Amino acid sequence: MTIVQLEYLLAVANFGSFSIASEHCFVTQPSLSMQIKNLEEELGVTLLDRSKKPVIPTQAGEVVLERARRTLAAYNNIREAVNEMKGEVSGHLSLGVIPTVAPYLLHKFLPRFMSRYPKVELEIREMVTADICAALNRDAIDTALVSSGTCPENIAEQELFNDRFFAYVSPLNPLYERSSIRIEDLESRELAVMSEGHCLRNQVLELCPGAGSGNIIRYESGSIETLMRIVDCTGGVTVVPEMVTEFIPEARRSQLKPLAKGALSRKISLVVRRTYVKSSVIAALKGCILESVTKSN
Repeated sequence: MTIVQLEYLLAVANFGSFSIASEHCFVTQPSLSMQIKNLEEELGVTLLDRSKKPVIPTQAGEVVLERARRTLAAYNNIREAVNEMKGEVSGHLSLGVIPTVAPYLLHKFLPRFMSRYPKVELEIREMVTADICAALNRDAIDTALVSSGTCPENIAEQELFNDRFFAYVSPLNPLYERSSIRIEDLESRELAVMSEGHCLRNQVLELCPGAGSGNIIRYESGSIETLMRIVDCTGGVTVVPEMVTEFIPEARRSQLKPLAKGALSRKISLVVRRTYVKSSVIAALKGCILESVTKSN
């Protein structure tokens, strides 16, 4: 049994595909398949059900995978400890980012992080929160940027900053004349929200409990920009986070209205599994994000 075999097994379990796993591991599919077959022969059990699409672990495979994850975490922790001792930040870091954060935050910290830590290979995936939590639990990603309070207890949050909510109102809407808007004013028949799976949708509906009925527009792509275009052409209202506001053209800034209850916001956090390694790399990433947000404010 080798570390490489365990890494290949974990890759297939994560991606549900031998071909995708081989691409991810930078090895040919026959080589990857042979290594896993050798592991199965050594253990005397079948670890993967290849008849399923996607490929899934067998009962024995689940047992081996649970221990393989712990083994690989300990193995990687050796390199992490040595890198910390040398004062070096390096290695591979896989970062998940929710769609309502990625377009508005990545550009702020990525140049600083890449310049400061050139030995880190950063992989970024845009994912909804449920997929991020599942990927963290499978060790398919190392860390993620999410809205606080949206992940289960086995995932630890490191809070970064607050992101206030604003109403975005069509000039055709009577609320456009208001200097600020109360939550009670956001009637369900006018409110455009995102589809299931986006935590911003849930947060907006929690803010506006009366938005559970009526003609609510749900846009499936998760694009805040498209929600605002829908508002512009329908005379409606939507709720947007503060990080979006700097991308709204000056000509449409008058459509942004603060919510009367100033405490209404979401918190953005960096999340990891409670048993995570790569602490120095993640700490470096957190530092660059905080610096970037502070400078932009």
